[in-house]
Amino acid sequence: MLSSDTLTLSLAIDRLTQADSNHYAIWVLESPFPGGYAHHDRLWDGQMAQIWESWQQFFSLRGLPPVPHVPSAYVPQFHLDDLLNRVSPVAESGGYTGRLMQGLGISLWEWLFDGPIRQTLERSLGIAIGQNRPLKLRLEVRPPELISLPWEIMQPEPGCPALALGPQVLFSRTASTVEPLPELELDASLSILLVLGQDDPGSTTPGATANLLQLPQEAAALKQLLELSASSLSYRGSSPVVCQVQTLVEPDAKTLLTALETGCFNVFFYAGHGVPAPDGGLLFLQPGGGLSGTELALGLARNGIRLAVFNTCWGAQPDLQRQQVIPRSSLAEVLLHHGVPAVLAMRDSIADEEALSFIQVLARGLAERQSVAEAVALARQHLLTTYRFNHPAWSLPVLYQHPNFEGHLLREAALAVTQLPGYEVPSSQAVVLRCLQTPARMWRIYDGYLRVGRLPDNDLVILEPWVSGQHAEIFYRNQFDNGVQQTCYYLRDQSRYGSYYFDGVAWHHVHRAEVPLTLGTALQFGSREGELMEFTLEGSPKSPSPC
Repeated sequence: MLSSDTLTLSLAIDRLTQADSNHYAIWVLESPFPGGYAHHDRLWDGQMAQIWESWQQFFSLRGLPPVPHVPSAYVPQFHLDDLLNRVSPVAESGGYTGRLMQGLGISLWEWLFDGPIRQTLERSLGIAIGQNRPLKLRLEVRPPELISLPWEIMQPEPGCPALALGPQVLFSRTASTVEPLPELELDASLSILLVLGQDDPGSTTPGATANLLQLPQEAAALKQLLELSASSLSYRGSSPVVCQVQTLVEPDAKTLLTALETGCFNVFFYAGHGVPAPDGGLLFLQPGGGLSGTELALGLARNGIRLAVFNTCWGAQPDLQRQQVIPRSSLAEVLLHHGVPAVLAMRDSIADEEALSFIQVLARGLAERQSVAEAVALARQHLLTTYRFNHPAWSLPVLYQHPNFEGHLLREAALAVTQLPGYEVPSSQAVVLRCLQTPARMWRIYDGYLRVGRLPDNDLVILEPWVSGQHAEIFYRNQFDNGVQQTCYYLRDQSRYGSYYFDGVAWHHVHRAEVPLTLGTALQFGSREGELMEFTLEGSPKSPSPC
């Protein structure tokens, strides 16, 4: 789905006056219709303060920043009881915690969407439904004391899904005081830089050494999970998406920044430990070495990262100084303000199992060419169904998006016929695999990716006894040579008997490995008796058959 298929409603919250910390102004920054630019004032009263405090007692895994002080210290308990009694029986399966989760979600929705703001939302949703298009809802929370609230759980009434679960509403947070985005080209594949930082800095227990020794294995497992989720599990039809992952285990800052500058990545993923700080926090990359959020933000924005994902317990939380929340101090906000288009971070502590489950579904959604907000909504649904509604896991991921970011990483499959850079290819030509015996038979390599095998779900199906079900892949990889970006194609064999390629002089056997390909390379799969193929450009003259 392209960005033009969505409508946008952007809202902002700020203090009404600096002298009164309980009164807030809510207004529309962007509306899908001319008359939607409404303004409304709201009071954060004792009832809101009480249900938020009760919610934290059950669902906050660590101390969260304070919310606005309410002068009236006593709020009758029946106010909270009346609110919780309104929730649907569906929440009763979780007992009091289910009612509390739903109660806060309804309260936040009613507090934000009141008066003319609600009218704008309802008309915007009506337009979106009538045109069969999703509504992008973006919320800018300017008062730092309101950032820790789980706005993602907002729901209009009992029995209705939370707005952040999609698919009719694609919810994210945003900010207005940000660096402008350069014009972004949509990519044909996912290229992820996976960084595993120090897990538990300062620990001297024997278990810490064991964890350190396991980091390379964890990196390899996570790399395989991401590549499999995006390239194999998401395959639908004739246009799968290539997902390439490069891993760095406990790198120093120089190694990390060098990888960003030379790797041509569009997604950055970090898992490790860190602490909040006024400049976006501190990531503990390795013992004795770290990187501030501001330093990382400059590296990510300068090198074209479109989406940054953080598996840390503090990435979406601002820092505190003398129990006062520091504005624009969370890692997510700092990255957005420096020009990173989209940042996904956690509002509170998240278990490793929950994070891996979320990331797997997120990668699959991105590989299916969903927008970032769509992929996050589906991954959030997965957390809710896996860990239940009254578990905080589904409320933890917080997505920030630049106001000028349309939300897509990958271009449409129909536009993704891969061409070799540095070669002027007419519009009628593309990279193909061609049968040398029958040149009219050829297979275009869409998205720079083609699967070969005996099973019917491959792009090129070869019904020969020596060809495995999933025999081999042809894909491309971006890399730099003396500062110049180049695209190189590779053959990756994953079969029982191997594959063969002709380098212009002799035939070579490759088995469970990958080799680079150049135009004109002849290939055979499984046996030298197999069908003869050529890696070439569509419309190019037929090469002589090798001996």
